Parts: sequence; C-alpha cells; structure tokens
Amino acid sequence: MAEIRSRRPALPAVVAPTHIGTRLHMTTPADGPSSSSNASQAELDALVQLYSQSRLDDAVTLAAELLQKYPDCEITHNIGGVVVAAAGYRDEAVTIYDRAIALAPDYVEAYNNRGNVLRDLKRTSEALASFDAAIALWPEYVEARINRAITLRAEKRFAEALVEIDMAIGLNPDIPQACTSKGNILQDLHRYDEAVIAHGRAIALDPNYFAAHSNLGSTLLHLKRLPEAIDSYVKALGLAPSHALTHRNLGTALKGSRRFSEALPCFEKAFGLDPSDDIALGEVVFLRAQMGLWVEDDLKQELLRRLHDQGSVSPFHLAAITDDGALQLKNARRWAEQNFPARAPAAFAAAADRTTLRIGYFSSDFHNHATMALMIKMIERHDRDRFEIHAFSYGPQKQDPMRQRVIQAVDAFHDVSGISDEETAQLSRNLGIHVAIDLKGYTEDARTGIFAAHAAPCQIDYLGYPGTMGAPYFDYMIADLIIVPEDSRKHYSERVLRIPHSYQVTDDERPISPRRFTRSELGLPEEGFVFCCFNGSFKISRAEFDIWMRLLTRVEGSVLWLLADNPWAIENLRREAGNRGIAPERLVFAERMPVSEHLARQACADLFLDTFNYNAHTTASDALWIGLPVVTKLGGSFSSRVAGSLLKAIGLPDLVTESLQAYESLALELATDSARLQEVKERLAANRTTHPLFDTEAFTRNFEQLLVDADRESAGRQSPIAPAA
Repeated sequence: MAEIRSRRPALPAVVAPTHIGTRLHMTTPADGPSSSSNASQAELDALVQLYSQSRLDDAVTLAAELLQKYPDCEITHNIGGVVVAAAGYRDEAVTIYDRAIALAPDYVEAYNNRGNVLRDLKRTSEALASFDAAIALWPEYVEARINRAITLRAEKRFAEALVEIDMAIGLNPDIPQACTSKGNILQDLHRYDEAVIAHGRAIALDPNYFAAHSNLGSTLLHLKRLPEAIDSYVKALGLAPSHALTHRNLGTALKGSRRFSEALPCFEKAFGLDPSDDIALGEVVFLRAQMGLWVEDDLKQELLRRLHDQGSVSPFHLAAITDDGALQLKNARRWAEQNFPARAPAAFAAAADRTTLRIGYFSSDFHNHATMALMIKMIERHDRDRFEIHAFSYGPQKQDPMRQRVIQAVDAFHDVSGISDEETAQLSRNLGIHVAIDLKGYTEDARTGIFAAHAAPCQIDYLGYPGTMGAPYFDYMIADLIIVPEDSRKHYSERVLRIPHSYQVTDDERPISPRRFTRSELGLPEEGFVFCCFNGSFKISRAEFDIWMRLLTRVEGSVLWLLADNPWAIENLRREAGNRGIAPERLVFAERMPVSEHLARQACADLFLDTFNYNAHTTASDALWIGLPVVTKLGGSFSSRVAGSLLKAIGLPDLVTESLQAYESLALELATDSARLQEVKERLAANRTTHPLFDTEAFTRNFEQLLVDADRESAGRQSPIAPAA
C-alpha cells in the first residue's frame, strides 16, 4: 500500500489488481509556500502526474532531478521512492525511503512504503519492522496494518496475519482490500466458507473490485464449486482483461470441469501475457497431451530448457513429460522450496520404548478412489497389537462404502478438512503420531504443507505420487529394487526404504463382476487381436503411438482399445491414426464404468500395451489381476518403472523390455504367436495366487517392518533394513 501524501491522516486506498496489496492513494503536501529546501506544489504535481500516467522513465528522470535539487525534502523522497520502486529499482527505493525517514523520523507513510518494497525484496523481517514502526507512531494506521497482515501471510504466519487484519477491519470495516485480504488468509487456514463471506463483503463494498472477484474465484475453486469459480474469474477478467494469473486460474477451473477446449486457450493466454510463467507453460504442454494435441513440440522443449535452468512446474505434470530422474529431482526441490518451504522445527515427545507404533495416513482419498482400492485391505490387516492406525482426511466427505471401510478399519479417523496445515500437524503431534505417511505427494488436492509443518518425527511419502518430493522434511520413500535401482538413488532426496518384490500394495480380494461381456457389446470385433491400454490419455505420446500404429499395420484385423478419457483425445488420436494410414475405426474407446465391471470387461482384450514416461500403475495391477498380460518398457524415473516392478513381482520378467525396439518386437511376437501368448497367460493365471504381487498379508508384514525400522532410525538407531524376500 504505497502512499504519496503529506503527513496527514491516511485515507482508504485501493487494492492493486496484480496482487493482494495496494496502489497509491495520492494526496499532495499541505498548501503553503515553498521554500528553497522543499519542492514546490507544481513540481510535486508534475511528478505524481507522470507516475499516474505510467510514464515511469520520465518519472524516474524527474524524481532524480528533484531529489538532487531538494536533498532535505522528506516528501520528495517519499514520492521519489514510490516512483523508483514502481520502475523496478527497489534497492534504490529503500535507500530513498531511509533518507525520508532520517529527515522526518515520524513519517509514517514512508515507513509503510518502505515496508512494501522490503516485502517485494523478500526482506520480510525488515518489512515487518518497518510496518511496526509506522503502527507504533500511529496505532490507527489501517493501511500499515493491512500491509503487515499481507506480509505475515507471505511468511505463512497465518494465525498472526488473521489477528492483524481483524484489527485493521476493526478500525475501518469498509475497506475492500482489508476484507479480501482476510478472505485470502482464511483460505490459507482452510476456512473456506468464511473466506467466501469475506470476499463477498469486499465485492459488496466495491462491485468493480477486480482482486475480490479473482480471490473469490480461487476460494470457490478450492471448494470445488467450479461453475461459481468460473463465473467469478470471468467477472474479474471483465475488469482486468490482461491479468495473466487470473487467466491461468480460469483455465484450472475449466479444466476441473472437463471443459478442456476452453481451458487450453486460457493457459495459452496466461503464458502469452506472462512468458515468465513456467506453470502456465506446463499447463499448456500437459493439457495438450491430455487432449492428444501433438503440436508445437518446441513448447515442450522450451519447458524442459527452463527446468534445466531455474524454472519449476508441477512435479506431477513433469512425470508425464520426461523420465529424466535428475531433472525431476531438481524440479521437485525448487517446487518444494517455492510452494512448501520447511517450517521451524517442531518439538516432539522424547523417544521411549514402546510396544505400539502410532501410524498416521494422510490423504484426501479416503473414499472410492484408486489409492484406496489398492490399500484398503492392508489398512484392515495391520497388526493392532503392534500398531495404532490413524487416518487424517482432508478430502470431500463422500459417504460411500469405501469410506465406511476405512473408518471401520482404523483406530481413529480425523476429518481435518476445515483446519490449517499447521493445526493438522499440531493435532498429529498431540496424538503422538510416530510415523506420518503422505498418500498424495504432488497430486491433486495434496496438502504438502502439513508435512512441511512436521506432523511426526518420521515422515514418509508413499504410493500416491510416483517420484521424489524433493523436500527436506520427508525422511523416507518406499520403493523396490526395480523402481529405484542402486544407480538411481541419487535422484531422490529421501532415504529409500526398499520393500521386497514390488513397492505397490494390492488387495488380493478385489471383486470382479460376474458379468460376462461379449466383444460386440463393447464395440470390439468378435475375431481379431485386441491390443489395449486403459491409461489416462495424458500418458500417451508420439513414441508409444507410432509403435502401436505399426503393430496395427502388421497384425491384420487387430484393433487398439483405449480409455475414452475425453472427447478431444478420441478425435485427435483417431486423426493421428488416419495420418499413419490406419482406419480411425480401428481405435475403439471404452467408456468409464464401475471398477468391478471394468475389470471383468478386460477379459475381452488380448494384450495390454504400456505407456513409457508414466507407466500403467493401478491399471497395470488391474490387468494382471484379471489375467491380462502387460508389455512394458523400463525408463529412468519412478513413474516409468512401475509396471516393470509389478511384472517381476508376479513372475513375468520376460514382459519387461528396456528399449523401444525390444518393446515393439515383443508385442508383435505375442500378437502373432498364439502359443507363446497362451503360455504367458497360463503362467500369469498360475502365478496370480502363488507369487508376491497379490499377497496382501505378506506385503503388510513387510511394510510394517519397514515402518518399525524407519521409526528406529529416526530416533537415532540402526538404518532400516528390508526383511528378507
């Protein structure tokens, strides 16, 4: 909240559209004759006018002249500091404000403006001291209190920020930027319903207040009230059409509504308006992949170039774009530093001998979700004589049968959806959780901040996100020798807990529908070979697709059965098939259906073809459970090695390849040699009940032992050692 004013009581200011701060509220020095040490009214008016017209080069030139002409005029220094800061010379602006304060130690506006610039320079402790000085001189200085709250929020000191903004609103309840700032803080505290009210109050005070509409959209987005979020973003952009971040946020809301063709232009617009926005670029590249739009690979290469430099994007998106483990680690570290920095170390109860280990699972997916489909039986089979199991749920309160199974399976179920990350971590510490396990990683709706706030003395990431978190507060990750071979350990910030066989838990009692599908009812030919891949469309790239089309060319009468992920992918993949000389109708798309029926219909396929950078994970487990062979290729990252891990755990290492050529040759051999394919299917059927992949009881015991060993090491004892295979 920069102010150009004389030292008179402050008037309300207006929030700047580009961030939750304020722009200048311009008043001029009190009327009176100028002196040789003070700039004249006309000179100050000229400087303010240049600033107001955004003629910053001219304004800086004039400011320099006035500062040289009037070295002892504090008002000239305050205005000069605002102008110089707006032009990007923030360090120089601090020096100019320092001079204004030296000339007039009670100049509250200069302290306030200095604090804003220091915050922009990331010198937040000095910024807070500057705001404190202004408030000490004038306790009713509302603007300084608002800016102090904004700075505390930037420091993630949300509880203190809320106290400060409430004080500002208590002094003047009719300042719109105070209300929307409160809404942002309440959102940070996961008090979303209250945040909606606060943003609504700001809009009631000023219906044309861009920031309040945009911020309301973001709160509604968190609440999954997507149509309302979209409406708020559209209103905001009507007021500020060139605001890049709001275009990106609108794209996110549209993408969440599966309106991909509308979301993509929003991300492209955001990147066009702000070419430094790596996240917007990442969204463009990822969404184009999800839609099967394989155009402008130069954007993908530009993204990778930026990430090799100092950029960062969603680690989940990057997993589908490249299997470069070193780059994924570099990106994850920057992502964690920028978005989820470690909080101050927490105090934990002193370690003591204990017979019961308290385990906390943290997730938004304690309902009918792929993660729970894999994990539920292990949760139910934990040894309650040795372990006390807690579930910390911050997702939607879906009252489905899976959620009820989880609630019945654990010792305590904690709904933390309405409290902050810090409060959740404190709850975990108060409960004495020894090992906290993050089941989300960097996937949608994750709350990594809980772990940044230190929920337990031992913290592990597992299952939900296939890669390194790159954060110092995660002690361990769980993998196996296929997922993380010895020469790849350097690509993971965590210590690797190696579990025998495969890292992926499974449920060896998953129900398969008794329904017997016919090929014709699924749109498949009654005769002919059926290749399939039920991975999400974002995993499919040119590399796989080129091979798949060559297989269709060489295997007469064959078809490729894919998941009907979205209508744009269907249209674009069929077009790509046509471009490669394959009749588009040879690509058949399967609509979504209940999981047990989806499992049953896979009996109509002959061979599952895996994707490369991001393998089949749960989908590979599904295929193997139903008896459908999977051909995969090992890559260089966690996500590109999962299917290989599953196949080796079920005794089918011969279906794991290490090159594009070997992958294609093996798939062609199995499709053209019925005896070989039949032998593989028979071996899979036999191994299904005799090999480790689908032995939940044995997996649970191995998993528990790793937790015990990790807990011991976190208390300064021996290194974790996986149990013998």
